[in-house]
Amino acid sequence: MISFVDAPGHETLMAVMISGASIMDGALLLIAANEDCPQAQTREHLMALEIAGIDNIVVVQNKIDIVSKERAMESYKEIKEFLKGTIAEEAPIIPISAHHDVNLDILISAIEEYIPTPDRNPKDAGILHVARSFDINRPGSRPPELKGGVIGGSIISGTFNVGDYVFVAPGRKVVSGKKISWEPIKTKIIGLKGGGNDLQMMHAGGLCGMATPLDPSITKADELSGQVVAREGELPPIWNEVDLELTLLKKMVSGEGGSADSVRPLQPNEMLMVNSATATSVGVVSFVKGTNSTLNLRLPICASKGGRVTLSRRIGARWRLIGYATIK
Repeated sequence: MISFVDAPGHETLMAVMISGASIMDGALLLIAANEDCPQAQTREHLMALEIAGIDNIVVVQNKIDIVSKERAMESYKEIKEFLKGTIAEEAPIIPISAHHDVNLDILISAIEEYIPTPDRNPKDAGILHVARSFDINRPGSRPPELKGGVIGGSIISGTFNVGDYVFVAPGRKVVSGKKISWEPIKTKIIGLKGGGNDLQMMHAGGLCGMATPLDPSITKADELSGQVVAREGELPPIWNEVDLELTLLKKMVSGEGGSADSVRPLQPNEMLMVNSATATSVGVVSFVKGTNSTLNLRLPICASKGGRVTLSRRIGARWRLIGYATIK
């Protein structure tokens, strides 16, 4: 089974796109033969792949049916020049016409060769990043008919089985006087669904739906989006304060026709948007020296040491991607 994710390229969605890319095994970089290369979004997509560390790449030269042979060859040369010195320099370039189904068999062969299925150890800790959560009950359902909440997301390692007891972290917000803490939610997997099928076990490599006995009010309207599901003892640390190893971009991502502004160093007490997998938080810089920084997070994140987060700075009315960091 293969799952495809269409990644938006608009600058304001770059951090979200990179977070999604962090759970992908490879990428198709789509470039239209009837446009000059590179377009702004093509630069941004390639930058996202470099930040996410995804080097299993197939370049797709589309729309060859609406250009001349000479223009198709010129486009190919533009693509080769653009990719020179990047993470995709050695990637194959497959000319196709999606409209006329030309070379799609060659593209599929390239995907199989250049984006191999990773070796996954089923004994690794089971980790699921929550992207969605639902209340599946119809309005007006009677209490005996109510079903528990459903969690949806991607398993990035290990396996989960029906009957497993798991924790959802950081969990629920607990207020005691002036003290605020977060408490992981314990629940049980009572059903698994993948590819439209009911399953007894699921492993890393696809989208997963987990049925639970949780109160639907906890899971409604994506309330648990950004959280992490794992068995007891396998849950990554929960961070309220996080030490980071910084990698800042030289230039901020710019939109179509915009100028690429230089990225200035982080400043003490500066506020940044932090994306970790499916989680989004805001952090205040409490310490910065060289490539080392500490952020105090408004909302905690659940992430492993060595995990990668993206950092965005507020410029005017928008958050602009300025780099990424590794949790120390």
